[in-house]
Amino acid sequence: MSTPTWTVGDLAVHRIDEIAFPPETGSWLLPAATPNTVAATPWLRPDHAHPDHRLRLSSHTFAIRVGELRILVDTGIGNDKDRANPAWNRLHTTYLTRLEQAGFPPDSIDLVVLTHLHTDHVGWNTRLQDGTWIPTFPRARYVTGREEWDYWSGVELDAARRQMFRDSVHPVRDHGLLDVVAVPAAGTEVAPGVRLIPTPGHTPGHLAVRLTDAGHTALITGDCIHHPVQLAHPDLDSCVDIDPARAAATRRALLASLAGTDSLLLGSHFPPPTGGFVHADGSAYRLASEAPSRRF
Repeated sequence: MSTPTWTVGDLAVHRIDEIAFPPETGSWLLPAATPNTVAATPWLRPDHAHPDHRLRLSSHTFAIRVGELRILVDTGIGNDKDRANPAWNRLHTTYLTRLEQAGFPPDSIDLVVLTHLHTDHVGWNTRLQDGTWIPTFPRARYVTGREEWDYWSGVELDAARRQMFRDSVHPVRDHGLLDVVAVPAAGTEVAPGVRLIPTPGHTPGHLAVRLTDAGHTALITGDCIHHPVQLAHPDLDSCVDIDPARAAATRRALLASLAGTDSLLLGSHFPPPTGGFVHADGSAYRLASEAPSRRF
């Protein structure tokens, strides 16, 4: 299987696919992205929307080579896990095989970055062995933000989220592999050229990941942008945003900072081709395959 790969200077970024979400996911996740709204944005088709104007979305993670370091950004849904969402329940995917084929066997991972603690971003933190959830990446440090950790530690969790913490987060903590880091407004570097950037709203401590090397940059969105339709409609929120107004403000500021630059945008749920460049489009934005500087 080929692995889609981008280069950011000497950094190599690989997309490791887990599953494509069923077409009905888009109308649940982004209810204001109606077929009429999608149809009115022609550049979304064919890559980002189905012929009937329903959104294409996927679950994948990003594996990054930084010199000798191997880094994983988010860990998807995971296998064998009891989940309330039928499309995510008790999966049996070949994700780990794809990860290894890209040159990232589990015991080679040095760092796992968790952009936030939602079910579809922490699942492969652990795997089932003899009835016990153990860390999938036993040599890695798992990193998440202090604000994110403190939020979930201080709220009443529903049954589904308690299950997710039990099988995918607490085992990592209990094995002493979890690092909870303070992330200031300017971000914090966790590896050479790898910086965590606060992008709150979807969750209070949500993080994006900025990659920089040799004058080249890229940004991995996490869930501060779920789908390219949110470039055309930055105020379009997700049904699972904890603070929709803050999420929209974060998204607008982020897109404004990227528009017209050669910084690559890599969407954590964007369907293939997944990566692109942000161009201004009236009062909003669009995603294009070429950087603005290469248009002429």
